[in-house]
Amino acid sequence: MTEKKPGIIRRSFGFLGRLISWLRVIIVNGVFVLMLLFVISLFSSKKMPSIPEQGALILEPKGTVVEQLSYIDPLMNLMADNNPREQETLLADMIDAILLAKDDQRINSLVIKTDYLMRGGLSKLQEVAAALAEFRKSGKKIVAVADYYSQDQYLLAAQADEIYMHPMGGVAIQGYGLYRSYYKEALDKLSVDFHVFRVGEFKSALEPFMRNNMSEPAKEANLGWLNQLWQQYSNAIAQRRGLELVDINTYVNEIDKLLARHNGDSAQAAVAAGLVDGLKSRDEINQTLIELAGGENDEGSFQGIAFERYLWLKKHELKKQQSKNVVGVIVAAGNISGGKQPPGSIGSDTLSELIRQARKNDAVKAVVLRVDSGGGSAFASELIRRELELLKASGKPLVVSMGSMAASGGYWISSLADFIWATPTTLTGSIGIFGAFPTLDKSFNRLGIYNDGVGTTAVADAFRVDRPMNPIAARAIQKNIEHGYQQFLSIVAQGRDMSEEQVADIAEGRVWSGQDAERLGLVDGLGGLKQAIDSAAKLASLSDYRDQLIERPLSPKEQLLRQLGQVLVQPLQGVLSPVLPSQLQQLMAPFKEASQFLQSMSDPAGLYVRCTDCLAP
Repeated sequence: MTEKKPGIIRRSFGFLGRLISWLRVIIVNGVFVLMLLFVISLFSSKKMPSIPEQGALILEPKGTVVEQLSYIDPLMNLMADNNPREQETLLADMIDAILLAKDDQRINSLVIKTDYLMRGGLSKLQEVAAALAEFRKSGKKIVAVADYYSQDQYLLAAQADEIYMHPMGGVAIQGYGLYRSYYKEALDKLSVDFHVFRVGEFKSALEPFMRNNMSEPAKEANLGWLNQLWQQYSNAIAQRRGLELVDINTYVNEIDKLLARHNGDSAQAAVAAGLVDGLKSRDEINQTLIELAGGENDEGSFQGIAFERYLWLKKHELKKQQSKNVVGVIVAAGNISGGKQPPGSIGSDTLSELIRQARKNDAVKAVVLRVDSGGGSAFASELIRRELELLKASGKPLVVSMGSMAASGGYWISSLADFIWATPTTLTGSIGIFGAFPTLDKSFNRLGIYNDGVGTTAVADAFRVDRPMNPIAARAIQKNIEHGYQQFLSIVAQGRDMSEEQVADIAEGRVWSGQDAERLGLVDGLGGLKQAIDSAAKLASLSDYRDQLIERPLSPKEQLLRQLGQVLVQPLQGVLSPVLPSQLQQLMAPFKEASQFLQSMSDPAGLYVRCTDCLAP
């Protein structure tokens, strides 16, 4: 039997589909070739970048200082109007560049520029400050310049020997606070029942959905660590600027009176308070920096090199001198959830694969897990913890280095380490667990929508958002939560060589600063990533070693597009601005926080070990 020939309409659509596919391939390949030609022209028409014979290292962080850069599609990085990489600066790059420049004879000074820094974080900036203190030992001068200083910007600038600011600038320091939006009344008006299950008097993650204000236990706990953060900040400023603590507190709490004495001139007020050494216009600052760096470049600016470019060039110089013994560094930054997640988030499968990679690599003699997380899914946290347990069982030492926070799930995955480092202002602990489930049956009823039916068991209607909370299911969830809490206590007790009773005394969801955590036995020492790497090497009995970041390998296509992105986007650095003004971002923050929180609730058992309070400072 002869096969029937497709009709003309089908043949036409088939031809059209093939034509569209063919055109798409041609266009994509054409764009790719054009980009390659552009890169070749750049390399042929310009000299390869190099470190100047004499000049300053320019430390100019942009956006938010992070432990791990968020994933950005390489093609989007190339095509976006605003460079997505302008929104984040890698902490490790800042520290490595500073420490390498310390003994580099070509680098004669360091210039801190803070105008594009949106958020640094006290803990992270303390680690940068420690690196700058090492740099100062070389005798090289550090100068900070900006139009204006926010609180985080000023903490970084205060590490300089001299601080200059524009005559129309100011120093805005306001202290630390934790203020959240509360939705209970709004949920009541919408007839939404938010069913909460938790263990721990201080586990306040779900308070915004249960109350219209902060509970007294939460206020007590939060004010404790907030006061410690402020003490650390004000002490750092006072010591670097030769001031008394009372001077800092007076400047902040009586800024209105200070401005009144200086006719509202915030720049003069900052000088009078001893926070700034001088006021200079941009051209005057440039001239000062030309004298500092010992020359100017072809554009008439001072001779210097951006820390990102310096680090890239310096690492290529040192490549041949690298040791074969590796201390692997694995970054666990962001919310903990199941499956595979992009950089900037912690996926149980993604992170577990990196841990296995370190375990099976014979060159990796020890591992440092850099944790910067307020937690998330209890199940995902346990999957990661188990992989770390297997790593230790293989004989490789495991050291944890805590960043700004390693709380709840972040502490769950940290507790079994051979040694735990934290900064004094790291937020950790928050040993507690919770679950939540909303029901919308009352909301639907108001709209005239009702739900009814039959089931074969007493719990057949459990977990339907359009029906009231099933009481049997509610009691079962609470028991499951209590079991999860006991499991958490047991994990910490085993990892920290404490009794469950000792852990329980400092648990119940309470957040601790790194300083208090050391006193309580939750961490072993106060220090940053460098100290953690050195201690991991010591545990592995290594005298000759190098640290290496362990991360998901890029595909050849991703590598090429990333390199293209670096070449094409670099000339625009310092020009592009955030997509949204900072004021608008701040206005939208409470709603974004609530939305992200609800979207992240994906634990298969509905159990969460997360510290939402830790995300604020």
